[in-house]
Amino acid sequence: MTNRFEKELGDRLLRYAAIDSQSEEGAITTPSTSIQYDMLKLLEKELNDMKAHDVQITDYGVVLATIPANTTGPTIGFLAHVDTAPQFNANDVKPRMIKGYNGGDITFPDDPSLVLSPRDFPHLNEKQGHNIITASGKTLLGADDKAGIAIIMTAARHLLENPNIPHGKIRLAFNPDEEIAKGVHKKLPKDLGVEFAYTFDGGKVGELDAETFSADLAEVTIKGVSIHPGEAKGEMVNAIHLASRIINNLPQTTMTPEVTDGRDGFIHATDMVGGSSEMRLKFILRDFELQGLKDKGHLLSRICETVQESEPRSQIFCHIRPQYRNMRYWLDKDPKPIELAETAIKKLGIKPIKKPIRGGTDGSLLTEMGVPTPNLFTGMQNVHGPLEWISTKDMDAAAELLLTITSIAAETEN
Repeated sequence: MTNRFEKELGDRLLRYAAIDSQSEEGAITTPSTSIQYDMLKLLEKELNDMKAHDVQITDYGVVLATIPANTTGPTIGFLAHVDTAPQFNANDVKPRMIKGYNGGDITFPDDPSLVLSPRDFPHLNEKQGHNIITASGKTLLGADDKAGIAIIMTAARHLLENPNIPHGKIRLAFNPDEEIAKGVHKKLPKDLGVEFAYTFDGGKVGELDAETFSADLAEVTIKGVSIHPGEAKGEMVNAIHLASRIINNLPQTTMTPEVTDGRDGFIHATDMVGGSSEMRLKFILRDFELQGLKDKGHLLSRICETVQESEPRSQIFCHIRPQYRNMRYWLDKDPKPIELAETAIKKLGIKPIKKPIRGGTDGSLLTEMGVPTPNLFTGMQNVHGPLEWISTKDMDAAAELLLTITSIAAETEN
């Protein structure tokens, strides 16, 4: 590979990462935060400047654009999300490039105690000589998924400036709120208008993700009995104590994120807020199989019922709602996008890495809604925290992959 796009990709990521576009769990607006429009409007302008067609921001906060076909071929979509994760500080990101990484420890100017070391992250050892982008130590970087945005925008610019390269119709989409599992609006599949699509939201070079967790969200409300503590004997029911019992009754040695890996699912307590009169708990339930996910929901519900029965004066409500489903159930029936991407990866001389994602993507929801959408690598590593990093050479490989997918699709149709 020529690494012909490295400079542009690095410049784009440095520019995009400096823009605060963090999403917010629990918000009722779409997008969940108004600051995501700073990214959306910038992309709208850049797409218009490069003379993409049909550029718009939808009423649900997605930038859509078209690269018109110049030959026959399927209509393919490429997507990336503009929001960054709410789990860690993403305000005032100061991205920086370390040119020609020498293989040693990487330190951070805004937190001298922080160290990114190949001893802890052996994959970094493979990137000696690469240009590495990180944040400054106080924030995440936001390569998840601004690396994906940079990759798609760079490849789009190249195709628009080189109309002699054969390709079918290409649709681009940049959406909000992926990190809070609200990235796919019900209107998006129709508005996107593609036969199949890809998200650029994956990790190591070669990764081709066609299987994700299935996911539910559980919200538990615990109402106790409030009374002055000086007169509480025999009267008070402390919701905090009941909440603690629910947490403690979960199988913490076999079914939490910190003790599971591979194909194991989990129940993860994410929020615990309130006081002695009322507590609210949130859990995310994850499993690769629908029956396993259902079993975890039943387990949590039974624990809540048991705690309720032990204190009849309390009121405990457990509400479980679906978030997304394993894309494998649909991609097994329609493997065309997987086969095309795998062929393209091999054509670039890269070994495909196919493994289940212990998480989800916008492709999980799109696939369930009728648009087969596997996930492709960007090179991002250690996402959602201050040790996040990415190699511009790896990003270049992803941009070449996008172009190779479109060219193979056009050749296949002709």
